[in-house]
Amino acid sequence: MLGLQVLFASALFPRFHSVWPPFVYGHAAVFVHSLMLIRPSMRGFLYRALVSIPGAFFGAGTLLALPWVLPSAFGVALPAVWIPYAVALIGVLQSLRSKEEQVHLVVADGESVPELKRHPKRPPSSGRPLTLVQITDPHLGPFMSVERLRRICERAVARQPDLVLLTGDFLTMESQADPELLCSALSPLAALPGRCFACLGNHDHEALETVKAALERAGVTLLVDNARELLTAAGPVQILGMDFVWRDRKEHLARVCAEHPRLAGHLRIEKLGKIMMKRRKT
Repeated sequence: MLGLQVLFASALFPRFHSVWPPFVYGHAAVFVHSLMLIRPSMRGFLYRALVSIPGAFFGAGTLLALPWVLPSAFGVALPAVWIPYAVALIGVLQSLRSKEEQVHLVVADGESVPELKRHPKRPPSSGRPLTLVQITDPHLGPFMSVERLRRICERAVARQPDLVLLTGDFLTMESQADPELLCSALSPLAALPGRCFACLGNHDHEALETVKAALERAGVTLLVDNARELLTAAGPVQILGMDFVWRDRKEHLARVCAEHPRLAGHLRIEKLGKIMMKRRKT
């Protein structure tokens, strides 16, 4: 990746000669951030502001500039070379902002996996819908500090939902070594005992024991190809948490569904890595 950065930056540099100091600084940040990952750890605010975030911005913008780099090899200078960096800046700003949505959710994957097909909608047994808070892909690291994720969890608890569902990808390289980081970030969820459930994303398999230890200490139940039944204020619920797999996904989903068949009278929720599937409006 650093080799591509050097190659692309060398081709782009003549186009940015009038603003060369920030251009050079940005690419220096790319190298410093990458080299510091030899011994990854969670860094302080100043390091993230001066190195991690500028490095991510310039690294992404430079790689996105491939359509401008290739013609330059033939002496053709395409206009608006700033566009890939503008796109990268939008991505960085989005990553620095937590997006909170409230939706009525009706999702299923029955088209590809018959076992996940929709079931007929019925009114909730309690007369009100089931309320869920889903927190997904926090990627604790340069863009998601412990304090920021803790505030997100505090807002989730303040809503007093029936269930909190965490759907994977908790860590980055910087946060994998210390279970205390994720445990501290998720600690507000302990105020909802028995109501917080998690499944794994692909990145969680890079530091599986760290994730398991942190979830357990935060009082979050991890479901790995397993199911749990519980009684909520909206009626009985069956939660099925799938593990993340790279290959034979359809067969994997079908097998786990067969091992944990739908229970009569229960609202059934499947959590699949980065997406959550459920049977009825919430």
